Amino acid sequence: MEITVHVEPGTSELPAVEYRWDADTDILTATMNAGAKGQGMSGSVEIEGSDGSWLIFDVSGGRIAGMEVAVWPDVRKVAALTPPADAVPSLVTIPGRPSQPGVAALEIDTRLVADADASERTIHFRFGAARSVRAVRVAQDLIFDVDDSSHIAGVWLLNVPPFPTDQ
Repeated sequence: MEITVHVEPGTSELPAVEYRWDADTDILTATMNAGAKGQGMSGSVEIEGSDGSWLIFDVSGGRIAGMEVAVWPDVRKVAALTPPADAVPSLVTIPGRPSQPGVAALEIDTRLVADADASERTIHFRFGAARSVRAVRVAQDLIFDVDDSSHIAGVWLLNVPPFPTDQ
């Protein structure tokens, strides 16, 4: 199973992303005020990597309102990680499933890979097999990779604050 999305043109006024670290659990939460709701599912979409890692999307009215990295995959640090410059402002909706309209949670098991720049301010998660994608910007600091079949293939977290350290 994959996360199917409907992508529409957005405006240049994208919502801000508020990041929050939980220092006790290493959970990173990203929330945004998605504004207008779409027509789609409400609930959670959980992406579980084969290594036990977890990403969870919070979905309201079809729009992703937030996400958290609950269990981290191994993160490969690269010297430079440049997000796509051609990311188009977009509204992304996760439609409801006609076969299961009451389902408020989806769980997807897939390969999950994470790369980060040296300072871990830019993090790129990729889901499943490598494939051709286009970049869609859904918030000021959040970009989705969407493949040719309209499935989310990855997510870019930009301007992530540093992990809090013990003082």
